[in-house]
Amino acid sequence: MNVRENCDVVVIGAGHAGCEAALASARLGMKTVIFTVSVDSIALMPCNPNIGGSSKGHLVREIDALGGEMGKNIDKTFIQSKMLNESKGPAVHSLRAQADKQSYTREMRRILENTPGLSIKQAEVSEILLDDGKISGIKTYSGAEYSCKAVILCSGTYLKSRCIYGDVSNPTGPNGLQAANHLSDSLRNLGVELLRFKTGTPARVDGRSIDYSKMEEQFGDKRVVPFSFTTDPESIQKEQVSCWLTYTNEKTHEIIRNNLDRSPLFSGAIEGTGPRYCPSIEDKVVKFADKNRHQLFIEPEGNYTNEMYLGGMSSSLPEDVQYAMIHTVPGLEHAEIVRNAYAIEYDCINPNQLDSSLEFKKISGFFSAGQANGSSGYEEAAAQGIIAGINAARKIKGLEPLILDRSQAYIGVLIDDLVTKENHEPYRMMTSRAEYRLLLRQDNADLRLTEIGYKVGLIDEDRYQHLMDKKKNIDMEVERLNKTCVGGNEKVQSFLEKHNSTLLKSGMTLAELIKRPELDYWKVAEIDENRPEYDYEVCEQVNISIKYEGYIKRQMTQVSHFRKLENKKIPADICCEDVNSLRREAIQKLNLYRPLSIGQASRISGVSPADISVLLIYLEKNN
Repeated sequence: MNVRENCDVVVIGAGHAGCEAALASARLGMKTVIFTVSVDSIALMPCNPNIGGSSKGHLVREIDALGGEMGKNIDKTFIQSKMLNESKGPAVHSLRAQADKQSYTREMRRILENTPGLSIKQAEVSEILLDDGKISGIKTYSGAEYSCKAVILCSGTYLKSRCIYGDVSNPTGPNGLQAANHLSDSLRNLGVELLRFKTGTPARVDGRSIDYSKMEEQFGDKRVVPFSFTTDPESIQKEQVSCWLTYTNEKTHEIIRNNLDRSPLFSGAIEGTGPRYCPSIEDKVVKFADKNRHQLFIEPEGNYTNEMYLGGMSSSLPEDVQYAMIHTVPGLEHAEIVRNAYAIEYDCINPNQLDSSLEFKKISGFFSAGQANGSSGYEEAAAQGIIAGINAARKIKGLEPLILDRSQAYIGVLIDDLVTKENHEPYRMMTSRAEYRLLLRQDNADLRLTEIGYKVGLIDEDRYQHLMDKKKNIDMEVERLNKTCVGGNEKVQSFLEKHNSTLLKSGMTLAELIKRPELDYWKVAEIDENRPEYDYEVCEQVNISIKYEGYIKRQMTQVSHFRKLENKKIPADICCEDVNSLRREAIQKLNLYRPLSIGQASRISGVSPADISVLLIYLEKNN
């Protein structure tokens, strides 16, 4: 007799998307079961050993602001931390932390195992069960059945996956783990459209075989900034490990060019589409033939291993070619490979089949998140995971889904791009994709999203009250600075002279002084006699709010226009064929994507501004 169990939510896959989805679901009161092909792969980092980076750091901060776990986990397990783009404006500042891979996965597993209402099962899910178009359960390869009210697909790169380098092709998941070979057929039987994508990872080498004297040492920040808004900054100030920078050269490129016929990428052995913004080294050499060198970052995999990750040298070339090209790189002349580089090809869904809630449009109670949706990166996966977990729980409770729009969060941009744009390659988050990035900074993620997390049920009362106090203090201090005037007395003029700032001819507010490029909130403390004491987070927000006030106001005006279009909802039962003067292509695209609003419709490729005008007139006529 087969095992039969009941639960509320089943999560398929325990990568970064699956962990956030399962935690959100369980924390919202759902009896949740998370399935993984191996409990050793929970929150696994099969590729780069870091969390965050440009724009990705924004996502981690937003996950944390909503009540997720990724930021807390990397704060506990990082070995080096850096704030990127500090020479630029605050909109593009992004945290990036090197992780101790084993500690990261071990700590996330501990959190999952000790979350009430959450169970971990090592088994391969082979079939999705429906009852009258609604999720009713799942079946494992061994025949066990679990009835449930919602399923979240977080299969990552495991669906029908195969790892490839040279002539070697192994039907395995990442890191040689078992692939999920049976679920793809079930998805197709349900009418789910699958894509075939590929990604890759570099070789790992033995750190003892590296000559670091030929490389540039890369240090972490002297003062570490935590990812999580709940982490005490003092608790994470520690000695950090170094990373190293070196470069390929013309000899490296010559070896690669001479062996392109042996690369599965160029021979046709790999059919999947790879990520544009994380190309293999052979791709770089071909596409950027004018460049005589490419950066390689040599990054430690953890505190308790000698393995070093060759960031920037992803490849699927044969083993002998990998050795030859690596040995041409300064510092790697005698490097010993521990794990070969490989490409991995896998099935994923076309995310156009999803609503903005990440639920399948045609299958009630079926959600999908992470690389299963054709995205790339741990952070993009985790961001989708927490939204899918929240919405699965809300669906069961009969509540409206949580949908973040493009003016609220990078998460909103990410999901909106996935569900409204044609995806021909793995999607990667970038700051340039966010139209309102001056408002969507990583430093203010809590101000934007923690109240939402509180209303959803993932943020506790203490954290919410702390946020309210922070908001109040920021507003009070900005108001005080706008009302506090200083005159051209000797002390003020001496201060301005010291900072090479124009002397005053009449009175000026402290806020007006802070707006000067050479001054800021901390510097004017010297002439601010009644300044109250606030922590750094409040001071940072006060400084940014005043210094960038004009730009922020301009972007808020743009958001106001954006919101008007987002608030013009398109009825779910609209018959596009009845809309006179709508072009045939627009009808096809609108029927395919079923946008929720005029704003979303305007972002669909093939729907022109003229089509939007026609739609607006039709909606006005029909109320």
